[in-house]
Amino acid sequence: MDEFSDIKLSRRELLIAGAISVTAASVPAAADAAASPAGAPPETTKVAFQVNGKRHTLDIDTRTTLLDVLRENLHLTGTKKGCDHGQCGACTVIVDGRRINSCLTLAVMHEGAKVTTIEGLGNKDKLHPMQAAFIRHDGYQCGYCTPGQICSAVSVLDEIRQGIPSHVSTDLMARPQATPDEIRERMSGNICRCGAYSNILDAITDVAGSKA
Repeated sequence: MDEFSDIKLSRRELLIAGAISVTAASVPAAADAAASPAGAPPETTKVAFQVNGKRHTLDIDTRTTLLDVLRENLHLTGTKKGCDHGQCGACTVIVDGRRINSCLTLAVMHEGAKVTTIEGLGNKDKLHPMQAAFIRHDGYQCGYCTPGQICSAVSVLDEIRQGIPSHVSTDLMARPQATPDEIRERMSGNICRCGAYSNILDAITDVAGSKA
């Protein structure tokens, strides 16, 4: 310990030494950045898929999410950007028969896919049964999450009809039923910050009963 006893650093000297060490560590990264071409254009590629029955071929940045392509390139703004982290379900769309969070997937991953958004389920002149049920049971308040809720609800009933079990299915060998517990579990990824959950459940149960 004696050999270190004469070393005395003021607080100012300690901060300076720390700053120098951090700067030294960042030099290789800075050198790599300097070697990269300035203002290099983003990497783009062509992707073709079918959205709401219409084929689209787009030249897009490979980093673009499906959500942003739908909203910004195709102007289908019914699909909402909520958390942008796959936690709220507002961006739910149906891709090749399966519901997904479109904010968590890149558009280039869906070459040749069939995408259905809320606009593709129905319109004001011919509503999808689930859309009509949400209106009938007042399954929305602000409406921001509603497109994702409806797309998810349509897929939930498809999953039940296909016999796909959930975490609350008591018998994995038996065909699941559209019970309140099953619907709540399957819809748990879609958040309604207004709290219209009971009405949403009523709407889905209504449609499930009409198709039973």
